[in-house]
Amino acid sequence: MAATDETPEVGFACADPTGDPLLRTRFALPARPATFVRRPRLTGHLDQALATPLTMVNGSAGAGKTLLVADWASNLSRPVAWLTAESTDQAPGVFWAHVLQALRAAGVPVASEVGSPAEAGRVDQRTLTRLAADLEGRDDPTLVVLDEFDRVVSREIAEQLEFVLHHAGRGLRLVLVTRTEPLLPLHRYRASGEMTEIRDAELAFTPDEAHELLTRHGLDLPASAVLALVERTRGWAAGLRLCALAARQVTDPHAYLKQFEADHSAVADFLLAEVLDRQAPGTQDLLLRISVLERCCPDLVNVLTQRTDAEPILAALQRENAFVHYLGHSWYSLHPLFAEILRAHLRERFPGLEPELRSRAAQWLRRSGALPEALAQGAAADDWEFTARAVVDDLALGQLFTGLRSDDLSALFERMGPDVRGPAPDLVRAARELADRDVEHGLAHLHRAEEELARDGATDPAAAGLTCALLEALAARLTGTPGRAERAAEQALALRPEVPGQLLDEHPELNALLLTHLGSARLWAGRFEDARTVLSTVAGRPGGAAMALPRWEALGHLALIDYLNGWLGRAEHKALAAAGQAQRYSLPQRSGAGLGALVRAAVLIDRDELDAAQALLDEATASHPLVADPVEEAGRVLTRGRLLLAKGDARAALAAADAVVPAVMNSPWAEDHAAALACAAYLAQGRPESARRAAERVADRRAACTVQAARARLATGHPEEALAMLDDLPETDRPGPAVTVRATLVRAQAAHGLGDHTAAHRLLGRALLDGRRDQLRLPFLEAGPWIRPLLGTGRLRELAGGWLVPAAGHAPPAPPAQPPALVVEDLSAREHDVLRRLAEMRSTEEIAADLHVSVNTVKTHLKSIYRKLAVSRRGDAVRRARDARIL
Repeated sequence: MAATDETPEVGFACADPTGDPLLRTRFALPARPATFVRRPRLTGHLDQALATPLTMVNGSAGAGKTLLVADWASNLSRPVAWLTAESTDQAPGVFWAHVLQALRAAGVPVASEVGSPAEAGRVDQRTLTRLAADLEGRDDPTLVVLDEFDRVVSREIAEQLEFVLHHAGRGLRLVLVTRTEPLLPLHRYRASGEMTEIRDAELAFTPDEAHELLTRHGLDLPASAVLALVERTRGWAAGLRLCALAARQVTDPHAYLKQFEADHSAVADFLLAEVLDRQAPGTQDLLLRISVLERCCPDLVNVLTQRTDAEPILAALQRENAFVHYLGHSWYSLHPLFAEILRAHLRERFPGLEPELRSRAAQWLRRSGALPEALAQGAAADDWEFTARAVVDDLALGQLFTGLRSDDLSALFERMGPDVRGPAPDLVRAARELADRDVEHGLAHLHRAEEELARDGATDPAAAGLTCALLEALAARLTGTPGRAERAAEQALALRPEVPGQLLDEHPELNALLLTHLGSARLWAGRFEDARTVLSTVAGRPGGAAMALPRWEALGHLALIDYLNGWLGRAEHKALAAAGQAQRYSLPQRSGAGLGALVRAAVLIDRDELDAAQALLDEATASHPLVADPVEEAGRVLTRGRLLLAKGDARAALAAADAVVPAVMNSPWAEDHAAALACAAYLAQGRPESARRAAERVADRRAACTVQAARARLATGHPEEALAMLDDLPETDRPGPAVTVRATLVRAQAAHGLGDHTAAHRLLGRALLDGRRDQLRLPFLEAGPWIRPLLGTGRLRELAGGWLVPAAGHAPPAPPAQPPALVVEDLSAREHDVLRRLAEMRSTEEIAADLHVSVNTVKTHLKSIYRKLAVSRRGDAVRRARDARIL
C-alpha cells in the first residue's frame, strides 16, 4: 500500500527548510494509464527487492521504469514511501525533509526524536542516526522508493543515504529509480549479493509485451509487424507507445509503423528534449557527428570530431543511459531511432557535412581492417572510387560469389552510376554482371578494366590482376571455354607471390573459387582426373563459412565425376557431404540445389526410386544458382531424360538427349551420355537399329557408351559382336558398378541367347553380387524379360532376395480371407526398406543413418509411402502395409 492523493494526512508538514511548500504529488504513486501493460517477468524480479537492502531500476528515458515500480508497489500489502526527486533537492536539509515527509505520508510512523532538518544546507548527524536506529528496530522493513534519483547529484547526500541504509540494517529496503548509477558504493552491495538490479536491457519490451501494448491502443498487427517494430525501437517503451499513439491517427496503421519517419514524429520530440538537449554543446556536436556510424570507438570518434576526449564522453553517455550502448572492447553504438533522428538534425544544422564524415569514417575503418563497414560508409558517402578500389585491393570481390554476403555486396553497388570510371568500378560491374550470368556485358567491363589497369596506378595491380583472373575463370566456366580457364589459372599463379600472404590468408575464398571454376571447365572438357585434382584441393581445405560455397560446389562436381565413372556409392557420399555443407552454413536459397542434388537424383534413378528422384530433380530445377554453368545444365538435362525413360516415356527421353546445352566448346562426356540415353530410349521403343546408330558413333570414347552400343548390337541379333565390343574395353579404364553391372548383364544375355545357360547363370550371379551393394535395380529392369525366369531359381533368387525380388525362402502369402487394404501403387524396394524400419519404431534420423541417406531423402520416401498406401500417419502406414501383406 503506497501513498496516494487519498492517503490520510499523517503528520503532513507544510514546508521544507527553505519555506517552500511540500507538494503532495511528489509523494504519490504515478497513475498508470489505461493502456499500461503489466509485466510479470519484471514485477517478479522486483519482488527480490523485499529481501535485499538496495534495489536499482536503471534505464534510459522512457524505458518504463517509474510505471513498472509504481505498478509493483501498488500491489504490495505493506506501506511504500514514495518520493519523486527534483533537481532542487541538492541541499541535504531539503532532501531529507522530503524523505521524512514521504515516510509520514505513507503512514510510516517516525519517532518524534528523529525530528526534521531546520536548515536547507545541512542536516544534523543526530537526525540521520536516530532515523537509522528507528528503522532498524522495527519488525517489518520499511520500503522507500526514490524515483528519478538521477536528479540528485550531491555526493554529500549519497554518503548520508548510504549511512542510513547501512545502519538501518534489515529495517530499510531502498529502491532507486534512475537513469544513471548513483554515487553509492554499489560494488559492495553487488559483491555481497545484497542488491537487486533491473537494467535497460531487461526493461526492453519483448515482442509479446509489445503486442499487448499495441492491442491496448486498439491496433491489431501481425506478429511479423510487431517484431519489426520491436527491432527498430529495440523494445523502448516510450518509442512503442508514441508509435502506437501516432498509428491510431492514420488510416493504415500497419503501413505507418512499417515506414514511419522517426525524425518527423513525437519520438523525435521526446528524444531531443529528454536526451540531446540535456547534454553540453560539445557533447551534442559529438552525438550529431557519430550518428553516421553503426558503431564507434573513441579513436574513430576523435577522427570525426577532431578532438581527443571522446573516450570519457562516450563512457559518461553510456553511464547516463543517454541511448549510447556499450558493445564491449571500447566499442559503442547509438540506439537506432536516436541515430536516425540525429542524422536528420545533422543534415539540417550542417548541410553537406554528412558525406565528409562518412568518407573520413570509411578511410579509418578500412585502415583498421573493418572492410564491410568501410564499404558501407564509402557507398553512403557516394565515394564510389574509394569503395570500389577498397573491395578490389582487399581481394574482397570474391565474396560476391560465396553466397553469404553476395546480396549485400551486390546491393551496395546498385547506386553506382555509369559516370564512375576506372578499373576498380569496372571490375565491380563485371563481377555483378557475371554473378547475374550476363556474360556479354560482364566480359565487356572486364576487358575495359584490364585495359585501364595498364595506365592506372591507383589500384593495386596484383590484387586487381587476381580479381581479373577470378572473373576470367568464371566467364570460362559459364561459357564452356576450358582454354580460357587454364590461362586465368596461370595468370593467378604468377600474381600470387606479389600479393601479401596475410591478405591471401584473409580471403581463402578467392583462390578456392578460381580453382572451382577451373575444375568445372576441366570437367566440361572431359578431363576428369585433372578436374578431380583441383576440386579435391578445394573440397579438402578448411576455412569455415567463407569456404562453404566453394567446398559445396567442389563436392558436387566430384560427385558428378564419380557418377559418370559409374561409382554410385562414392558419388552419393560426396553429394550428401555437399548437402551437409549447405545445411551447416545455411547457404542462401539463391545458391541453388547444385550438382549434388542432381547426382543424388541420378543415383536414385539407378535404384528405381523414382518418386524420390523426381523430388530432388524438381528441387534442383526450381533453384536459381549463383553460378549456372554448362556442367550443371547438362547434368540436369541428362538426369531428367533418364528419369523420363525410367518412367516409360521414351519419346520425352529422346527429346532430352537431343537438347542443346549452350557452350563455346562441346563436352565429350555430355555428348557420350546423351548418345547413351538416346540408345536406351530407342531400345525401349523397340528400334534396335536406331539404338545402334546412336551409340556406335561414340562407342569407343567411354565404357558406358560401349556397353550401350553392345546392348544395341545384341538387340539387333549379333551377340558375338556385342561380346567383342566388351572384350575390347581397355584394361586401364576401370569404371564402377553402374557400368560393370550393365556390361555383365549384356554378357549374360548374350550367353543366354547363345544357349550357354551355365555362363548366363554365372554372369547373372556376378551382376547381382556387384549390384547389391549399391542397390542397382534399374539395370536389371532394363535387361528385358529374359532375366525374370532366371531370378526365380536357386542361387540367383537368394542373391536377388530382399532388394530386387522378394526374399528367398518366403512363400507367397496365401490369399486373404477379406479384400486386402487399398494400395494405390506398388512400393519401390527402397520404400520397402524404409517401411520395414518404420515398423521397428525407428526415428527418421535413425532410418537415414541406417540406410546411409539424408534425412530429407527419408522424408521424401515417407511421403511417397503415405501416398501409395493412402494414409497420412506412420502408424497407419504400418497397419495398412500389414493388412496388405506388404510387411
